[in-house]
Amino acid sequence: MTRIARIQATPVTVPLEAPLRHSNGAHWGRFVRTLVEIETDDGYRGLGEFGGGGQAASQAVESLISLLQGHDVFRLEAMRFAVCNPTASLYNNRTQLHAALEFACLDIIGQKLRVPVSELLGGRVRDAVAFASYLFFRYPDPVSGEGEVRTVDQLMAHARALKAEHGFTSHKIKGGVFDPAHELACYRALAAAWPQDRLRHDPNCAWSLADAIRFGRGIEDLNNDYFEDPVWGMPQMARLREFVRIPTATNTVIVNFEQLAANVTQRAVDVVLLDTTFWGGIRPCIKAAGICETFGLGVAVHSSGELGVQLATMLQLGAVVPNLGYAADAHYHHLRDDVIVGGKMRYHDGRIAVPTGHGLGVSLDPDKVAQYHELFLELGPYPYDRDPGRPGWYPLVPQSDWGDPDLPLRPSLT
Repeated sequence: MTRIARIQATPVTVPLEAPLRHSNGAHWGRFVRTLVEIETDDGYRGLGEFGGGGQAASQAVESLISLLQGHDVFRLEAMRFAVCNPTASLYNNRTQLHAALEFACLDIIGQKLRVPVSELLGGRVRDAVAFASYLFFRYPDPVSGEGEVRTVDQLMAHARALKAEHGFTSHKIKGGVFDPAHELACYRALAAAWPQDRLRHDPNCAWSLADAIRFGRGIEDLNNDYFEDPVWGMPQMARLREFVRIPTATNTVIVNFEQLAANVTQRAVDVVLLDTTFWGGIRPCIKAAGICETFGLGVAVHSSGELGVQLATMLQLGAVVPNLGYAADAHYHHLRDDVIVGGKMRYHDGRIAVPTGHGLGVSLDPDKVAQYHELFLELGPYPYDRDPGRPGWYPLVPQSDWGDPDLPLRPSLT
């Protein structure tokens, strides 16, 4: 047996090229992520990672050692119930904590058996995973003043730079920031520039049904992948499908098996975006992908704001899911740096190669971890659901108080 001896959690802050705006607020120029390391009694060390809306969760992770010390890392199902029993989780939802622990255990199992995690999960069917460009409206970097995206021209310049550097042929706009009419103009400009490329829009549930119908009908003629979370909830998503002829997608209203079962009966959503953290690990995502395959639902890979460790989990997932029908999402190209040995992984023709090393195939750079842990201590957390450029504003669902694309802002991020 390979038993858990120690769990260590380290919060880090890694800078972004510019603050990223979204319907619920913003990423304040940085990602706060919690790195998780499990050490075993026979000398193995496995890695996990998760976010938390600009907050750290190191204390919550390390408190689980009382439940898991001496647990065999191969007993993954037993660990799932030890950490997030479905009834007990009504009082203390630990699903995302469990995900980071599952990543680390799979990493250790792969190291011990000397195979990549993908080989533990059925074997890879692809050696690289395609990604979308994932375009955000952005505030300018507060130091350099660069990186702002709010106008159609700025968005197109940013998209051209990303396409030239990384080779993306799929493009996603994170919307819900400005009036839907402005975001429609941005979306149609992308389509006009590259009519052969695939498109998707995600306003993060911010719109009313009427807004979503107007926008959806305004893009029906384009090369759309899907319409992601334009409204909140399965009933509204189902209603939207009656008016707009574009596949619907979500990463918000289907994040567990009960919701997936409800969608099978209601058929509100056509494409399920699987997130290795939101679903509690890589293995639940693979189970969910199998259910989607059975019932004819599409599958994509969601991004919750990853550094290299979680990106490795997304790649290992993407490698083994046969019915992955769309380019994956990643915030990764907005990062200035990473905490893994070798620095940031690279895109080639819009794809990232699946790591081939044992386990997850990545390792931490201790100097980078120390550097960005110190930056976390210096800057502290931030509220993901607040916009630093709009004091007093908070997100409603549906939203009608939009940002102004004609108003340049350089908000304080402290």
